[in-house]
Amino acid sequence: MTQPSNQRIVILGAGPTGLGAGYRLKEIGQTNFTLYEALPYVGGLSHSFRDDVGFTWDIGGHVMFSHYSYYDRVFDELMGDEFTLNNRESWVRIAGRWVPYPFQNNIRYLPREMAHDCIQGLIRAQTGRGAIKSHHEAKNFGEFIDAVFGEGIARHFMRPYNFKVWACPPEVMNKEWIGERVAVIDYERALKNLVLGTDDFGWGPNNRFKFPRKGGTGEFYRRFGPVLGLTEEGAETPESHIRLRKRCVEVNVDTRTVRFEDGTTDTYDALVSTMPLDILCTKILTGDVPGWVRDEASRLRHSGGHMVGVGIRRPCPSTKSWMYFPEENCPFYRVTYLSNYSPFMTPDDNTSGESRFYSLLCETSCSPFKPVNGGTIVEETIRGLINAGLITEEETEDIVSTWHYYADYSYPTPSVERDEILSRVIPWLEERGVYSRGRFGMWKYEVANTDHTLMQGVEVVNRLVLGEPETTIGVVYKITEDGRQAAVHERSVKAGSGEKRLVEVKPSGGAAPVGDTNAAPIGEEESGVGGD
Repeated sequence: MTQPSNQRIVILGAGPTGLGAGYRLKEIGQTNFTLYEALPYVGGLSHSFRDDVGFTWDIGGHVMFSHYSYYDRVFDELMGDEFTLNNRESWVRIAGRWVPYPFQNNIRYLPREMAHDCIQGLIRAQTGRGAIKSHHEAKNFGEFIDAVFGEGIARHFMRPYNFKVWACPPEVMNKEWIGERVAVIDYERALKNLVLGTDDFGWGPNNRFKFPRKGGTGEFYRRFGPVLGLTEEGAETPESHIRLRKRCVEVNVDTRTVRFEDGTTDTYDALVSTMPLDILCTKILTGDVPGWVRDEASRLRHSGGHMVGVGIRRPCPSTKSWMYFPEENCPFYRVTYLSNYSPFMTPDDNTSGESRFYSLLCETSCSPFKPVNGGTIVEETIRGLINAGLITEEETEDIVSTWHYYADYSYPTPSVERDEILSRVIPWLEERGVYSRGRFGMWKYEVANTDHTLMQGVEVVNRLVLGEPETTIGVVYKITEDGRQAAVHERSVKAGSGEKRLVEVKPSGGAAPVGDTNAAPIGEEESGVGGD
C-alpha cells in the first residue's frame, strides 16, 4: 500500500461524505487533516433528533442498506449488534386502496376501469404503438415514463407521483439518472398477474434492512465522532479532527485558503467540499474564478423538503414500512412507519412488544414549480393522513407530538442539463485542488444514498492519498485536445438505489427475457418509476 503523504487535507461538512473521508484518513494513518462542520453536531441530513415527548425523528425515510463491503465493515465496527433487522414492506395508496409496490407489477389491486387503463397502455407502449416508440427515443424523463409504462400507468401513478417527489415536471429531468434502477416488466407478465390474480411483491426474505436499535439513523453517524476525536457526548477535544460550529464563508482558489464565519482561516493542499455545488461556486469561491463557472453552477436545480413527524399514543395499527402517495388529497409523497423500524423510536423505549405509541414520518417536497407553505404544512399533513386513510378524525385526539424539519436542499434534481454542467465545473475545481463530493457536492442523485455518499468520501481519500481510482461517482476523466482533463459521466460502477437491470422489451414475437434480472435488494430511496 502507498504510504500516506503529509499533504494538508481540509474537509467541509460532517455528513456521511465528510465523515467517510475523515474515517478513511484516520484509518490509513493520514493525520494532517481537519473536518469542519457549520452545525453543532455531525451527520448532516442523516442526523436524528429526539423531541421533548421522547420520539426520535430522522430527516427523511432512511434505511441502512449497503452496496459496499467497506460500508458493511464500518457499520459492524461502529454498531456491533446494536441494530434491528427489518423486512421491507412498501405500498402505494391510490383510489382508496393499498397496492403492493412496485405499482406496475400489481395493477390487479386497482379498480377495474383503472386496471384496464393501465394494462392497455402498457401493452400499447411495449408493442411500439405509444406516442414514444421506445425508451431509447425518449429525450427526457417524462418521455421515458410514457415509452416504458404507457399512458394509463403514467397518468394514474408515474407522472403525479414523480411530480410530488421531485417538485418539477418530468420533462425538466434527464433519463440518464435512472440508470438501471427501473423495474421494467413485459406486458405478458403484467397481464398474467392481472388475470390470474398473481401477487408480484417487491419485498421478501432477501429485502431486509438494518436500522440502529437506538438513536435513529443518526446514531450510526454520531459514532464516527469519537473515532475522529469527539467525546461520546459530541464535544470537541484538543485532539479532535472535527471542528464544530465552523461555517465556511470563503474558499480562495488562488491561495488555497478557507475562511470561516468567526474570522479564522486554514490552508489546504486538497479540499473535500460537501456543501451544495451551486452555493460553493456562486457564493463561496473567490480568487480567479471565471464567470462561466458561476453561471454553469447556478443552472443546477434542486428541491427542498418538509419532514413532518406525527407521534400518536396508540399501538401501531400496521406492519408496513413505508408508503407512496401519488394523489392530490395529501401533500406528502411518502410516509414511513418509523416506529416499526425499532421499538426505541417512541417514548415506549422498551422491547416488551407492547407498544403504547407509534410514529409516522411524512415527506413533502417543494420548489418554485411546487410551492409549499411551511407555516401550515403540519396541519395540512395531519389532514392528508386522514384523507389518505392512515388515521381517523378520532385518532387525531391521540396525537401527542408533532415535529417539523425543513431541508432547503433535499433532492438534487437530475435535470436535462445537469451532466453537461458537471462535466465542465467538476474538472475545473479539481485542477485547483477542490474535490466536490456527496449528495449535493456531486449532485448525482443516482449515487446519493447514505452508503454511496459515505463511500464518495472514502474513495476520494483513496484517490488523493493512495492513488486509487474512484468508482462510485461514475466520472471518467479524459485528456482533450487542449491538454485539459474533461469529465465524461458514465453509468456508475456502483449501482444506484437497489437498481434493477433494465430488461430490453421487444415487440410480440421477440425473445426478450421475462421479468427483472440480477435484481439487487432495496436501497435507501426508491425512484417513482419503480426501481427498488
